[in-house]
Amino acid sequence: MGIDKGMNLEILYSLKPDLVMSYSMTSDLGQLKKIKELNIPVVINAEYLEKHPLGRAEWIKFMALFFNKEKEADSVFNEIETDYNRTKQLVENIPTQPTVLSGIVYGEAWFMPAGKNYAAHLLQDAGTDYLWKDTETSGFLELSFESVFEKAKDADLWIGVGSFNSLNEIKAADSRYSLFKPFQDKQVFTYNARTGAKGGSEFLELGYLRPDLILKDLVKIAHPELLPNHELFFHRRLE
Repeated sequence: MGIDKGMNLEILYSLKPDLVMSYSMTSDLGQLKKIKELNIPVVINAEYLEKHPLGRAEWIKFMALFFNKEKEADSVFNEIETDYNRTKQLVENIPTQPTVLSGIVYGEAWFMPAGKNYAAHLLQDAGTDYLWKDTETSGFLELSFESVFEKAKDADLWIGVGSFNSLNEIKAADSRYSLFKPFQDKQVFTYNARTGAKGGSEFLELGYLRPDLILKDLVKIAHPELLPNHELFFHRRLE
């Protein structure tokens, strides 16, 4: 229906929905209050606030309540949880952890997950040494290119490079990217291996529900010998 003030409330009212499901990044709820004034129930979906990957996936149980599918949702989540924990156990006693760099430059800053971020949690559970794991926030860091290069120029892996589809595209955007060791070793991975019918990222649309598949991908990238039969699902290595 759109974002906050961009929503057309007249069209929404004409549809006469039983409820509107939404989320809000602010405490004042914006246009959602006006929707309530139209006597349309508003349900807040806040799965994005969960800090643990399985916490986000567990919101399938919340969705199931609206369709009387509680048993099915419990069954699906239990399978995801079991698979996630089984994969995590594979790396618990691994002797070495490859160092990981993430993110790219947007505008004037290099954006990457902070140490308490959902993505950083997955990298930790995959048995990697995420170089910014000790930062205390759960959002995203905004760093200078120079500071990132100083810390991560010799990283083993570079995971998560926005919408770039090849190493040449990355280098064309900024030739300095090619100075990183994972670029030179061709150890750069995108999470956009799959796109939907209209070009949307399946990682962003499905990944929050399937952290078990994300974790398997990351373990396959970092410790391929532990999952010899797994084929990357969301991720692929850039050429």
